Amino acid sequence: MKKYQQLAERIAHQIELGVWHPGDRLPSIREQTGHSGVSFMTVTHAYQLLESRGLIIARPQSGYYVSPPESATPPGVPASLVHQENVDINSYIFDVLQASSRPGVVPFGSAFPDPKLFPLAQLNRSLAHVARNTSAVSMTENLPPGHRALRQAIARRYAQHGLTISPDEIVITTGALEALNLSLQAVTEPGDWVVVETPCFYGALQAIERLKLKMIAIPSSPHHGIDLAALEQALNNWPVKACWLMGNHQNPLGFTLADERKQQIVDLLTQHQVTLVEDDVYGELYQGNTRPAPFRAFDTGGITLHCASFSKSLVAGFRVGWVAAGRHARRIQQLQLMSTLSGSAPVQMALADYLTTRSYDTHLRRLRRVLAERKHKAWQILRQHLPENCVITRHDGGYFLWISLPEGIDTRALNTAAIREQISVAPVSMFTVGQTGLNGFRVNTSFPWQEREILAVQTLGRLLQQALNAAS
Repeated sequence: MKKYQQLAERIAHQIELGVWHPGDRLPSIREQTGHSGVSFMTVTHAYQLLESRGLIIARPQSGYYVSPPESATPPGVPASLVHQENVDINSYIFDVLQASSRPGVVPFGSAFPDPKLFPLAQLNRSLAHVARNTSAVSMTENLPPGHRALRQAIARRYAQHGLTISPDEIVITTGALEALNLSLQAVTEPGDWVVVETPCFYGALQAIERLKLKMIAIPSSPHHGIDLAALEQALNNWPVKACWLMGNHQNPLGFTLADERKQQIVDLLTQHQVTLVEDDVYGELYQGNTRPAPFRAFDTGGITLHCASFSKSLVAGFRVGWVAAGRHARRIQQLQLMSTLSGSAPVQMALADYLTTRSYDTHLRRLRRVLAERKHKAWQILRQHLPENCVITRHDGGYFLWISLPEGIDTRALNTAAIREQISVAPVSMFTVGQTGLNGFRVNTSFPWQEREILAVQTLGRLLQQALNAAS
């Protein structure tokens, strides 16, 4: 365990024993450095870790304080699940995304990382190489399940992380969203019950609406993830067919579940014979030396369909994803033939060519470093300019921060006001259906944090303060 982790554990234990009570101000970083005999950066990292776990909160120009009890922390952890027989959210999401994509808008609400971080020159060389060496006949070889060399390359990446997955169970799709949609469609019929967490990736809500499924939303906390007791309650009381979850760098809250919780979820779903559709698109964007394990790594019964893509880690525009589908691979291929037929053959072949250059891991190391640096800078700027009662939840990995707001702040109205100022955010209403007790918005931190972004945060701070004044 590293020094900052040891210090964080010691302070957490002190809080547990009552040495520090909720609301107490902790020693400043400088004071803690003197008490503990460690470096300034070690204390800084320890406090950041404790903040990401929800044990302490930072107040600008004031210091670090022990968090109030979770039940009293606005907006708090939702206490009950939501079940809904008719999901109707697509039109609202469409309107928000359209407004956010206007030229000149600061894209805090974007779901994609800064495209300038991708190795476009190298990918273009692979595309050119494919164009020079591809025949008309070879194009037909990329029908479902997809280009053989690309599926082999993906299987080898699984092997690098300790998972043995055959290329024959991998189906290449047009982005991860198609993989997720086809996976859900393969294991359900209209009218079936599906579990999602709330808030969740809005694509899950759109898929449920399109497939005419019924939804049970299990509350998730920014600090602790999905409520396991509520999940068990849902599985005991409804004939659930499938569960759509993110275990790594969850969108929009950003948390990564501990391995123990992943195992508990897989065991629970296995017990009830419920298929797990796993959305792992951010899995490669971790911090540290080890990729967090997907749910699939804990599954010995074949209930997990593991979906991922290159859109968040390599290039968004290529729209290449996949699903490791196990026994459902054939059914997914059949569904794909009836919808998109297949992904782009030249793009699949170009990616396979690029992956043979061994440049991907070099790119990923740089990408992770830059994303971590930008997230830290964004966190500092947001802390400085947002009102004190806006709680910024920060987790390692990915490129999202979640801003929790007190009850009474209308995030739809906030987003509308921000768009008028040429700023987009991703309000909680994009990720939920019904009342969840959770209020806030997501911020994309992957772009350079320069004068334009700082001015945008200052404007957001002003809009939030106005909303808080109106609600009080």
